[in-house]
Amino acid sequence: MIARIDHVSIAVKDQKKAERFYRDILGGIAGTSATDSVTKYFWQIFSLGDLSRLEIISPTGKGSFLDGFLESREAGVHHITLQTPDIRKTMDYLEAHGIPFFGYNEYPEGIWKEVFIHPSHAFGVLIQIAEFNADDWLSARVRFPAGTKWQAEKTPGGARLTFAHPGGGKVSLELKREELKQLISELEESLS
Repeated sequence: MIARIDHVSIAVKDQKKAERFYRDILGGIAGTSATDSVTKYFWQIFSLGDLSRLEIISPTGKGSFLDGFLESREAGVHHITLQTPDIRKTMDYLEAHGIPFFGYNEYPEGIWKEVFIHPSHAFGVLIQIAEFNADDWLSARVRFPAGTKWQAEKTPGGARLTFAHPGGGKVSLELKREELKQLISELEESLS
């Protein structure tokens, strides 16, 4: 039902200040961003390390869905987004187990389908469950080109192997010469 945790979303009053912190201080790579005029907020995805993602959300005007959340605080963890391969099956599963959910949305061309589980049913955490292609929301700097699944780079003591992760983004592994030789031997053996 759940493929992976995609990102943690942090609501902030000062979007620019938060962006500078996560981008300039912690080295986050900015991915997709947008403004939602209906619910009055701006969101920006950042990639940290190989696979971790963070979303910074902030209100864009009075009447934002974030007004109540930010009323008594400057910022805080707003929700956790979980990726599912099939939102309909997930909704059926939640219903079958008596877990209420709300807010089904499907965005144009089916690029994002979502539901939410209220914190009162998820141990104090707002859970967003969504069906989407994770690579669609990443910067090209952390995404492999279409059709590419790995790359190898020589290092002083061996090699760095970087693989496309099924959940989006890349994951790297550094191998010393002896480890690399063992890997090649095992791969050749698996082909015989």
